[in-house]
Amino acid sequence: MTVDAGVCKMITVINARTNEDGYVELEIESDCPNILRMSWGLKPEFAFMVVEAPMNKTQIYKLASEDIPHTACPVPSAMLKAIEIAGDLGIKRDVHITIE
Repeated sequence: MTVDAGVCKMITVINARTNEDGYVELEIESDCPNILRMSWGLKPEFAFMVVEAPMNKTQIYKLASEDIPHTACPVPSAMLKAIEIAGDLGIKRDVHITIE
């Protein structure tokens, strides 16, 4: 999946795949140094545990809180969506935020 974060014009590509043990691994490519720094701490996760967890308890939002200075960054949410889809827990459907 590709995320255009908006006004910062930073693009992030998220590749998610389920490994042989059933855990989802994320591979992150990004123009944003904060997203890259955050991604270095990501570990494979079991999709069901991630999507059922409270937001503030997820590895992704914990790391984002440490490394991303912009609270409204859409990339952490996209990472969770990628885990959900790779774990066959969600239907592949685009997400849009439209500013009007």
